[in-house]
Amino acid sequence: MKNRLGILIACLCLFCQIVLGQNNSRKSLHGQVTNDFLAIESGYVMNINANVRTFIGAGGLFDIMARPKDTLLFSGLAFQSKKIVLTEKDCSDVLFLAKLDLVNNQLREVVVHKDLKVKSLSGGSQGIVDTQFEDDKQSTAKNTAMYSDQTIKYGMDFVRIFKDVKKLLRKKDDVQEDVISDIAFAEYAKDNFTPDFYSKTLELKPDEIELFLMYCSNDAESKKYLKPEDKFQLIDFMINKNKEFKKAEQTQK
Repeated sequence: MKNRLGILIACLCLFCQIVLGQNNSRKSLHGQVTNDFLAIESGYVMNINANVRTFIGAGGLFDIMARPKDTLLFSGLAFQSKKIVLTEKDCSDVLFLAKLDLVNNQLREVVVHKDLKVKSLSGGSQGIVDTQFEDDKQSTAKNTAMYSDQTIKYGMDFVRIFKDVKKLLRKKDDVQEDVISDIAFAEYAKDNFTPDFYSKTLELKPDEIELFLMYCSNDAESKKYLKPEDKFQLIDFMINKNKEFKKAEQTQK
């Protein structure tokens, strides 16, 4: 009887050590988001591996539980979403610095990756570009603003446009294939669902939508439902991911 009790106590102690070890493996990461032109003082940081997220506060400072090889997602209304995989050096730094690019609201870059297709380019000038004009005696209406493959009068060559944008992104050494895929998924999801779907069905705040889409794109399952006939499966996937996303909120201390 004593032997059994001793074994039980030993097992409990071992279990407690394992649990404490897992909790203590991640430490508080003190970080700051920066930009060369503007002070960033709002947004979110999410640790996908630990399933926790926190706010970016004054001065761009934030604190989040993390360890090497964890993936952090940065998202906000003022800057472009970014994914960073932490290294040993990042976690050992007194202050981890994450440099972010500002959002360009005048021109949104849309990239098609593999079989992922975005239905259309966004922007207020699209309706003007697509407008048909009649010729007059003094001038001939020609659409010189966009490339055309000449198969449709005044038409735009979307394939050429997407290739050019992808080349521009490729010039940046820090742009990886998976990052391009994440951006493409986010654009696809935003173009195929109304704002009410995110605000009412998923109950997301405007500044949470981009982070949520990047969170979804990190799951390989998201790439399986990118055809029109798979839209209901994609909705179900996003609703389930939203439940995980909601649980990840970390209260700032």
